[in-house]
Amino acid sequence: MKFGLRLRGGLLATLIMFGAPVVAPVGAVFVSSSALAQTVQSISVEGNRRVEVETIRSYFKPGPGGRLDQGAVDDGLKALIETGLFQDVRINRGPGGQIIVSVVENPVIGRVAFEGNKKIKDEQLTTEVQSKARGTFSRAMVQSDTLRIAEIYRRSGRYDVRVTPEIIEQPNNRVDLIFTVEEGAKTGVKSIEFVGNNAFSSYRLRDVIKTRESNLLSFLASGDIYDPDRVEADRDLIRRFYLKNGYADVQVVAALTEYDPEKKGFNVTFKIEEGAQYRVGAVDFRSSIPNFDPSSMRGYSRVHAGSLYNVESVEKSVEEMQIEASRRGYAFAVVRPGGDRNFEAHTVSVVFNIDEGPRTYIERINLRGNTRTRDYVIRREFDISEGDAYNRALVDRAERRLKNLDYFKSVKITTEPGSSSDRVILVVDMEEKSTGDFSISGGYSTTDGALAEVSISERNLLGRGLFAKASVTYGQYARGYSLSFVEPYLLDYRVALGLDLYQRQQLSNSYISYGTKTLGFSPRLGFSLREDLSLQLRYSIYQQEITLPYYLANCNNNAGSAFNPSPAFAAANGIDLSGTNGLGCYSDGEASLPVRKELANGKTLTSALGYTLTYNTLDNNKNPTDGLLVDFRQDFAGVGGDVSYLKSVVDAKYYTPLVSDIVGLVRLQSGMLNKMGSDLRMLDHFQMGSNLVRGFAPNGIGPRDLNPFGTQDALGGTKYWGASLELQMPFWFLPKEVGLKGAVYADAGGLYDYKGPTSWTTTNEVNAPGCIPSTINPSSTGTCTGLVYDDSKVIRSSVGVGLIWQSPFGPLRFDYAVPLSKGKYDRTQEFRFGGGTTF
Repeated sequence: MKFGLRLRGGLLATLIMFGAPVVAPVGAVFVSSSALAQTVQSISVEGNRRVEVETIRSYFKPGPGGRLDQGAVDDGLKALIETGLFQDVRINRGPGGQIIVSVVENPVIGRVAFEGNKKIKDEQLTTEVQSKARGTFSRAMVQSDTLRIAEIYRRSGRYDVRVTPEIIEQPNNRVDLIFTVEEGAKTGVKSIEFVGNNAFSSYRLRDVIKTRESNLLSFLASGDIYDPDRVEADRDLIRRFYLKNGYADVQVVAALTEYDPEKKGFNVTFKIEEGAQYRVGAVDFRSSIPNFDPSSMRGYSRVHAGSLYNVESVEKSVEEMQIEASRRGYAFAVVRPGGDRNFEAHTVSVVFNIDEGPRTYIERINLRGNTRTRDYVIRREFDISEGDAYNRALVDRAERRLKNLDYFKSVKITTEPGSSSDRVILVVDMEEKSTGDFSISGGYSTTDGALAEVSISERNLLGRGLFAKASVTYGQYARGYSLSFVEPYLLDYRVALGLDLYQRQQLSNSYISYGTKTLGFSPRLGFSLREDLSLQLRYSIYQQEITLPYYLANCNNNAGSAFNPSPAFAAANGIDLSGTNGLGCYSDGEASLPVRKELANGKTLTSALGYTLTYNTLDNNKNPTDGLLVDFRQDFAGVGGDVSYLKSVVDAKYYTPLVSDIVGLVRLQSGMLNKMGSDLRMLDHFQMGSNLVRGFAPNGIGPRDLNPFGTQDALGGTKYWGASLELQMPFWFLPKEVGLKGAVYADAGGLYDYKGPTSWTTTNEVNAPGCIPSTINPSSTGTCTGLVYDDSKVIRSSVGVGLIWQSPFGPLRFDYAVPLSKGKYDRTQEFRFGGGTTF
């Protein structure tokens, strides 16, 4: 950073001012004590234009008897200089030893302007500097403002900034102050190194911190811009990471930064002393509170003997124990963890001490910085209120909840002394941030083709903590819109109410011969049962219909039609045109019987109740490396409507770190559809493909219509299962910031047991069910029982490789899989691509 000062207009007095010492200004005259036998009122003042004489005299404090001595004059001189109102202050002796104070007043600032600033607006700089229009010009203040402007640019990554204050003299002792800014280029982080890390690779640790190395795509993010505060925060992130993994003695000794003039960027080096890895030896519970059974807290402990020592587990155990003790009536109970290290066995024996804490009450909860968010939105995140016993665990929980709202840049809860020794005041300091989003997204997948979406959302609607979103989607094969609304606190209870209205249209493509139109509405309730366990209850009502091109639904069932296979062709190909098959139900390339029957049924209404139970211990929801995620869903259709069934689905994913930054993933999934009353529709069945076993086309697995003259649609199944093993690994030769990972995997699964319609009674009437009127191919009377389909219980399996890119444009994934086993009529798709972006 560079800054300087230059004068415009030849203001010599200002130049003198900037060179004048603060304590002893040029021209100051100190008179002897023999000439000071005077009172304050006898002081003469010269050169003042705006500052009153009496104001200047007031800085000279007389001694005993109202007389001025040398010390009083010295103190008065210093006090006048420190006011910043004057360029120069001199004390001279007049006739008869009279004290004469000669001053040169600082000019008044006419205007403050900025030149050369393109990256930071004038409005922001104006609010940051202390020099204001119509205020007094001060050298110290200008120097401070210069440093402040440079600091603002430094925070945005521009360390080569040059700020020069310029002063233009104006009539009537006024000046214009202009800050000329040479912004320079952004200063990035060119390298991040770690010293002393043996347990974890540098590649793994780079994923822990927020600072990133500069790369070709850095212009799309800001993590590579050097920020000393961020680097300091990264030290704590590294320390917390080690403490989570058993390294109780870890120290991040230093974070060294060095500017490299050749690379024009910073090199950052973290020095780490890991220490040994510890496991939990014994876990004990002790209490000094009468009639309190400490062993009753064992069920709230997340620390178990033999497990890896984890500071976060200890902290969460303390929080849950303290909250539970408060619920039992021990409002002032305090849980303090203790640890006894065994350096030889590398174990830590953990003791939770439950003691009576000080009897302190919350006098007030003061909120600061929430200019937009309503007070009640913040206060409802507290499980304690004014007048309650002070509980640090509940305060920490409230702070964590406020941060998770994502309404604020920062949240900090501190305490201040109350009106008495047993009272405290909670102070919540917040800095709000923008909570609205407008995005235009684009993507492509081998299933849906090109896709674009425009959406607008607000996480803190009207400052009331409400969520609202509207989106419109338009693509090659998928189109629609959706409206969503969430009230996170229904009737002031910690229950989230969600409302969703949607319309979706899926067009026919190379994987399905028919299109679908769905219009639905779904209210839902969300409950957080525990930090890692949540429940959602929902009701869904939607109307669905199938669309088909005319030539796939013309009900041509006439043996004399030219479109039907000739007897010779039928005999040569083993096609039975007689008996109960109703002329074989073959035609001129029609859609499968269940599809045409869905078309005949017209619009179908589904009304269903359902729930989802989710267990989540993932370390990172976006890029997990450790933990378990289990979803169990059930939906019961038949609460009114036209269909009835019970659908159950379970999906479990387990991530675990292996060696050398390789992450293992095991996924198990299964589903079952049960008939509850009316016949099952084809559309109610599970449709599986690459979402179950990679290497297969969408809807490429399971029961399929075998009509050689039809579209051979996938019919779906009522049961499925799937298992996947995957290893995800980084490309060590690429920078971490590129975000590329490789994957190898093996999949297996199956879909079977079709229970949809296999026959269909038609009439010879115009507009008969399922028929589009045609004078060429009129419908005929009969029962079509000719659905022949494959439902073999073959295990489908595949192996493949994948490329995963957490790109600035959004997550992208490329997969190439080769089926090892498949059904006779399955359809494969070895390459698969999917991804999207927001811009």
